[in-house]
Amino acid sequence: MPLPVVAIVGRPNVGKSTLFNRLVGKRVALVDDRPGVTRDRREGEGQLMGLEFRVIDTAGYEDEDPVSLPGRMRQQTEAAVADADVALFLIDAREGLTALDEEIGRWLRAQDTPVIVAANKAEGRGAEAERLGAYKLGLGDPLALSAEHGEGMADLFDALMPICDAFEAQSPNEDEYDAWPEGGPLKLAIVGRPNAGKSTLVNRILGEERMITGPEAGITRDSITTDYNWVDEEGQPRPVRLVDTAGLRKRAKIDDKLEWLSTQDTKRAIDHAEVVVLLLDATRGLEVQDLKIADSVEQEGRALIIALNKWDVAENASSLFNGVKGALEDGLSQLKGVTLLTVSAKSGKGIDVLFKAAFDLRDAWSRRVGTGELNRWFEKAVDANPPPAPGGKRIKLRYVTQVKSRPPSFVIFGSRVDQLPDSYQRYLVNSMRKDLGLGAIPLRLTMRSTKNPYHDANPGGGKPPAAPRTRRK
Repeated sequence: MPLPVVAIVGRPNVGKSTLFNRLVGKRVALVDDRPGVTRDRREGEGQLMGLEFRVIDTAGYEDEDPVSLPGRMRQQTEAAVADADVALFLIDAREGLTALDEEIGRWLRAQDTPVIVAANKAEGRGAEAERLGAYKLGLGDPLALSAEHGEGMADLFDALMPICDAFEAQSPNEDEYDAWPEGGPLKLAIVGRPNAGKSTLVNRILGEERMITGPEAGITRDSITTDYNWVDEEGQPRPVRLVDTAGLRKRAKIDDKLEWLSTQDTKRAIDHAEVVVLLLDATRGLEVQDLKIADSVEQEGRALIIALNKWDVAENASSLFNGVKGALEDGLSQLKGVTLLTVSAKSGKGIDVLFKAAFDLRDAWSRRVGTGELNRWFEKAVDANPPPAPGGKRIKLRYVTQVKSRPPSFVIFGSRVDQLPDSYQRYLVNSMRKDLGLGAIPLRLTMRSTKNPYHDANPGGGKPPAAPRTRRK
């Protein structure tokens, strides 16, 4: 069911991200005392006393050259307001109305989007005078809010309710919308080092300048989620929840609080994803930091695709591809055969191949292997290569079971499994990938000893109690 869209706008550092976090009910937008923290527009599902809407956090509106970074940020804010059902214009009640506030007000009056003015940070005694001063904007009755302390939310509810009611009256019935197909939208996060082309790739996929791009490193700070429908080779729309993330640098080079917060935000995006695309810059090749990112994705149990971007300008393409592939085999042995693709964010080449691979990987990542198939594989694998016998005592592997999927996780029961070498466990995992068709996705294999039937009856250890003797008559 579609929801009305509320775009929060205003100059830098008036508390837009703080209000966004309060409306969505969690700290998702980065917040800091310095101005200009938010750059791309971030969306979330907001709720206020029963009202439901989509809320957009925008960058601080600044009067700068359109080609500059602040100018490109302003263009994102303008696009958000154009698409919104209402603009929530925040001013700072502590500082009062500024010349930039008045300029934003003039711009908003020229738009077709309805506007609600709110004086934020209005918890102090002097805030009322500044709220009344906002009448000068000519945009109706200003509200008094405190996004940090949750004050004034009832007044905001009263202002938003007519907007939501009007939207609902114009919207089609819910049953006219198709439900998500089985499995829901593919949760796909794009990660990588700074300037690998992540935001450019997202813009190419969406067909619009949704993310701010440019030559400056580290433009993206928040992880930005966008819903998208990819059309497969059969012409069927496949829903995708696409997440663009901040670039990940070496930990030793992170000396700024905002960059640390951005890194944590990217890690949360990986944790919530189903498939992660690690984007590499083909003009720079594979670096140690890329392997560390790939390893962290595997540690989180997420399916991984490695994509070489800027392939259209790469030199010695064939040798570069083979070199990266060989380095991955050595440096990422726990994901032997990881999917390696080539793309061009500039031309769009390889994007359809990437999406097909992502959906196929999610299918494998979500798979539950049938009991019969799993047992047949287990018997075949153990017969082909029996476990070793350290100290002349044989390790017995008795049976296997799958305990969960996403990622597929298995438990093998047997005796003396604590002495099973890591090399044999790797053999079982590789055999499982090959024979069960699971491919290069994270697998979890746990070894567990079969229970001693006398364990509970003899908690103190020592020899188990003797079985009762039957006297002969």
